[in-house]
Amino acid sequence: MPYVLLLFSIVFEVFGSFMLKLSNGFTRGLPVAGVVVGYGLCFYLLSNVLQFLPLGPVYATWSGLGTILTVLVGVLFFKERINRTGIIGILLLVIGLVLLNMTK
Repeated sequence: MPYVLLLFSIVFEVFGSFMLKLSNGFTRGLPVAGVVVGYGLCFYLLSNVLQFLPLGPVYATWSGLGTILTVLVGVLFFKERINRTGIIGILLLVIGLVLLNMTK
């Protein structure tokens, strides 16, 4: 169950970041509400996960997967570009997360 909560926490973090981009510097009300709800749920769920799993691997997984998914959201929804160096960085993040989670 903690891993499911971690996954939902990551999804809400990415949602909050998506809404942050849409908020246009906190000038648009509905996206600002999305930021508050997204990050609020994200940190609530993350705090529950930390009751069962160790901080280091959880935070690394949360931030790493959140970063990767946020990059994908930028590419898909905001037509942002990612170059070869960015792809290598994402692959290194994935490798690091796999290695870190194998040490439990």
